[in-house]
Amino acid sequence: MVMSLPTLRSAGLVLAVSAFALAGFARADDPLPPRNEATAPAGQKGGRGGNAPNAAQASPSAAEQHRLPGDSTTKQTIDLPGRTLNFAATAGAIRVFDDKGEPLADIATTSYELDGADRATRPVTFLFNGGPGASSAWLQFGAAGPWRLPLDGEGLSPSASPEVKPNAETWLDFTDLVFIDPVGTGYSRVIASGEDARKRFYSVDGDVNSIALVIRRWLEKHDRLTSPKYVAGESYGGIRGPKVVRQLQLQHGVGVRGLILVSPLLDFREFTGTSLLQYVATLPSYVAVAREVKGPVTRAALADVEAYARGEFLADLVKGEADKEAANRLADKVAELTGLDQAVSRRLAGRFDVGEFRREFDRKNGMVTGRYDASVRGLDPYPDSSSSRFGDPSGDALQAPLTSAAVDVFTRKLNWRPDGSYEVLNGAVERNWDFGNGINPPQSVSELRQILATDAKLNVLVAHGLFDLATPYFGSKRALDQLPAFATQRIKFVVYPGGHMFYSRDGSRQALRSEVETLIRE
Repeated sequence: MVMSLPTLRSAGLVLAVSAFALAGFARADDPLPPRNEATAPAGQKGGRGGNAPNAAQASPSAAEQHRLPGDSTTKQTIDLPGRTLNFAATAGAIRVFDDKGEPLADIATTSYELDGADRATRPVTFLFNGGPGASSAWLQFGAAGPWRLPLDGEGLSPSASPEVKPNAETWLDFTDLVFIDPVGTGYSRVIASGEDARKRFYSVDGDVNSIALVIRRWLEKHDRLTSPKYVAGESYGGIRGPKVVRQLQLQHGVGVRGLILVSPLLDFREFTGTSLLQYVATLPSYVAVAREVKGPVTRAALADVEAYARGEFLADLVKGEADKEAANRLADKVAELTGLDQAVSRRLAGRFDVGEFRREFDRKNGMVTGRYDASVRGLDPYPDSSSSRFGDPSGDALQAPLTSAAVDVFTRKLNWRPDGSYEVLNGAVERNWDFGNGINPPQSVSELRQILATDAKLNVLVAHGLFDLATPYFGSKRALDQLPAFATQRIKFVVYPGGHMFYSRDGSRQALRSEVETLIRE
C-alpha cells in the first residue's frame, strides 16, 4: 500500500549500492538456529515455537531480548471447490547481521509449501507489500494466501469479523508462497540498539538490500535454490520489486523467472511538485469513478478518456492559464467528464489533485471518496470545514480486522507467538523513511529496463484497479509505454474493476489469479 508522496530523490544510485549491500548486511541466518517442526493440526494451541531464550541467563543482550521466536512449522489442510490442498506452513524469521557479525534485525517470513511437490522444480513466489510501512498481510489475506479475509461489503468496517476462510483463489495450487514483512512491519523488528541500525533499513537502498538478502537466505535454508523463482510486490512494491530482482541478479546469484506488480508505483516523479503528468495519470480514474455510478465500467469503455488525456488535455495543460481559452476549455471538459461542479473546475483550471477530487465529487451529500478505492464513499466528518479533514473510507476501516486476522492466524493456526504488536500498517516507518537527498525522486523503471535486458526469459505482469487514486493505472501505463520494444513485449498490463486492493472484488481476484497462473506456468 502507498501512503503519501513526500519530497523524494531518485533511486538511480541503486546500482552503486553493492558495496553497501555487502558491508551493511553481511549475512542472514535464523533468529534461533534450531527449527521447531511442530506437527500440531491447524488450530491447535501450544507453546511458543522454537527454543525460548535461556531463562537462567542473567543479563541477556538487547538482541536476545527483542529476538523473534524460532520457526514453527505446522501441517495444514484446506478444502476448496474441486480440490483439497495439503501443505506445510512455516512462520518464522531470518536474522540479518552487519559486516562485524553483530545482529541487526529479525525479518519475519510466512511460507506455504505444497505437500508432495518436487522441490527442485516447484515454483516459489516471494511477496511483499509497500507503504513504506505495510506488512504483507494485504496480499496474504486478501489475494494469494491459503486463507482470505473478505475486504469488501461488510468487511469495510473496523468492527467487522476478523475470521478468515479458505481462499478459493489462492496461488498455492501452482506456486509455493513466501510472504516477507520488511523491518518495522508485521512482527519484523530491529534488534540492535541505537538509531543507526534502524536507518539501515528505513531507506530505499537498505530496504532493497535486506529483502534480497532474505530471499537468498530463505532459498538456501529451504533447499530451494534450483526452484523457479518469482517476485510479487504491491504498491510501493513497484519500487521495491524491480530493484530487488536486479539486486538478486547482481549480488546474490539468483535469477527470477517472473515479476508480478500489483497496483504498483513505478515512478514518484509525476506525483510530486508541479508535474503536469500527475493530472494526466489521474483523469481516467476520476472518470471511471463517475461512470461507475451509472453502471459497471471496464477499461475498454475509457478509451475516449485515455485518448483525451494523452492528447488535447495534455496540450491544454502545457499551454497553462496564460491561455485563457485553453484553460476554460480544459476545465469545462473535465467537469463534463467527471460530473464535478463547473465553477469549481474553472477555479482550479481543471487541475484536481487527488484530495480535491475526493472531497468535491460528492460534496453536496457530505460524502468523500476513498483514496485506495474512489468508488467507495464515506461520511465527511467535517463537511462544513474550509479545509479537508477526512481519512480514507476505503482503507482506514480495514486495519482493525486485518490486524486481528493476522494475529489470530499466526497464533492459532501457525502456532507462532512473538511478543510485541503486529504492525499491519506502520506510519512511523514512512515518517522516518530516507528517500534520499537528491533532486530526483525514486523510480524503478530504470531497473525494470535492466532486468528485462539482462534476462530474456523474464516476464512481467502489471495489474491495476480502475478506481485507485493512490497509484492510478494510467500513470503506470504512461511509464511502460516509454520502454523499448524488447521490454514491452514481455510486460502484460491488465486493469480490473476495483481500487488499490482490486482483489477484494471476487471477479477481479479470480482474474488476477488466472493471469498469475498463466505467467508461472509458461
